[in-house]
Amino acid sequence: MPEAVPLVDEVFRREAGRLVSRLARVFGVGGLDLAEDVVQDAMLAALQQWPYHGVPTDPVGWLYRVARNRAVDRVRRTRWWHGHEDVLREALTPPPASPPTPRAGFDDDELAMVWMACHPALSDDLRVALALKTVGGLSAREIARVCLVSEAAAAQRVVRAKRAIAERGITLDAPAAAERDLRVSAVLETLYLLFTVGVTAPADDTLGDDARCGEAIRLASIAAHTPALDLPETHALLALMCFHAARLPSRITEAGELALLEAQDRTRWDRALARAGFEHLGRSARGTRESRYHLEAAIAAVHVSAPEFEATDWQHLLALYDRLLLVAPSPVVELNRAVVASRVHGPREALDTLERLHGASAMRDYALLPAIEGRLHEAMDETARAAACYRLALARPLSGPERRLVAARLEALTRDGSRR
Repeated sequence: MPEAVPLVDEVFRREAGRLVSRLARVFGVGGLDLAEDVVQDAMLAALQQWPYHGVPTDPVGWLYRVARNRAVDRVRRTRWWHGHEDVLREALTPPPASPPTPRAGFDDDELAMVWMACHPALSDDLRVALALKTVGGLSAREIARVCLVSEAAAAQRVVRAKRAIAERGITLDAPAAAERDLRVSAVLETLYLLFTVGVTAPADDTLGDDARCGEAIRLASIAAHTPALDLPETHALLALMCFHAARLPSRITEAGELALLEAQDRTRWDRALARAGFEHLGRSARGTRESRYHLEAAIAAVHVSAPEFEATDWQHLLALYDRLLLVAPSPVVELNRAVVASRVHGPREALDTLERLHGASAMRDYALLPAIEGRLHEAMDETARAAACYRLALARPLSGPERRLVAARLEALTRDGSRR
């Protein structure tokens, strides 16, 4: 039953963070390694049994029961076990089939884990690595791809984060109000990162991970119901997530190929998610501060609002990107702005902008920079330069669908050139 393996992967990506966080609540954060081992054991059991004995009727419930049994086996002989049997069994009760009512942010185990990872004692690199590992369920290899470091460095960051938590006695308890305010920005950044990982899906043959995107949206929704995070920025972030997630169904064709925005079938967009995005965008307007999430959500809203690609309001988008560069300047924002500018002012001006980005360290291995340059050179009938850009993009890390798209454009250029 070959279809069982991707199902195990999907269930694990969606539930691993919840399981680890629940066990950490029971064992204490000092038992994070034990919690992760138990969840990993449950996943391995699924990989060993489902392909040969069939997928259970309730895969999530099965995973929770196996994790509970593994946890019981691990701690039964320890002094901790006595008197805690019911606590452990209750913590690993499978979730209901229907989505539960969102709990307060400090009652939800995963969001509590995010708050903990954002403790001021942890540097940004340790915070990110810990959140990706415990909440996102990413492996050291996947964390290394996201953080642009070696696999060994990524694993070491997780180890150092856990050590810092143990040394400082950091817990999953709700932080005091004053300390809470210090963590808000980091909590929102972490939620956005978890969602971004789902959108980009750092795997070889896929692009977009609905399970991880959905989990990030769930956590952001809980955050928006939490007094400490019921802020305009939170609703703007949630709007941004909804707009991007609404477009995911059409980003990959039925043949498994990447569809760029201009080629996407907009009838496949999730209009319920889009409506939720506009609702949260409206709630985000109650403040006076214009955050990066407000501007990025407004940009995504312009794309979602356009009935067809040709009807996109490029002038409005360019103005929004200009404001975003003032609020949150980055090479990636400049790259996206250049794409929009090419629609307003033509490809030459955009290419001049992109030329300046080659010196940015963040762009050193970023395949989309030469890939976009290739598209712009194509628009100017500069086929030799376009081909060189595509070859450079193919020499950098790409997902399977991205690589096939760039390779197809390069092949088309070469084929058309040989006919001339």
